Amino acid sequence: MSEHEEYIKQLEAVISKFLEPLKGIPYPVAIKALTGCKVLSFDLSIKENQELLELLKTAAHLAGSEAYKKGIFTGRPNEAGNHMEPFVVSALRKLGLRADKPRSRSGKIKVVGYPDIEIIDNRGKIIYLDCKTYNTDTKNQSFRTFYFSPSRDPKITRDAFHLLLSFELTREAREAEMAFVPISWQLYTLENLQVQVKHEFNASNKDLYKEEFLLAKGKLK
Repeated sequence: MSEHEEYIKQLEAVISKFLEPLKGIPYPVAIKALTGCKVLSFDLSIKENQELLELLKTAAHLAGSEAYKKGIFTGRPNEAGNHMEPFVVSALRKLGLRADKPRSRSGKIKVVGYPDIEIIDNRGKIIYLDCKTYNTDTKNQSFRTFYFSPSRDPKITRDAFHLLLSFELTREAREAEMAFVPISWQLYTLENLQVQVKHEFNASNKDLYKEEFLLAKGKLK
């Protein structure tokens, strides 16, 4: 084997190792590294947290009941999460909590990306809430459903509780059409979550669609 071939073999081995997912990373460590902000522990021995939990439980029930009544019209259950957010925000506001899309470090309201909702209670505590939906049959599948990415302008700007509100969906008729409707809800704290980093290779359209790569083309009437 030549020196060049040996180098290529070593390079392939290194890249293969690099692409293996890093597993078991504590979620608070990842958030602190990416944003400089702490994930606070939702300590239920503290009375204020107990009171906050009661408000969040009531909001979840109100949001789910309203969505059940009206129905969610979308193609897939995992897309219904975006449609659940307005119900959740409305319910939180009815209970006197400030709830809206988070503002990024630069002050922009960013719709895409984690977290979905920023909540501020009457004591000034911050809660970052992600809103998810799932079909009963898919709850325990291992497909990626929760993720966040590094950003120069993160939506997480303060130390806060990080919670996940999920709604279990089924399909029922609403307004003579089949709609997704929530039949249960669950509220989770993410402080003990462990995440993984999965590397990928990627390219943009500018990278892909180069004239020197073109083999053939044609037009369709």
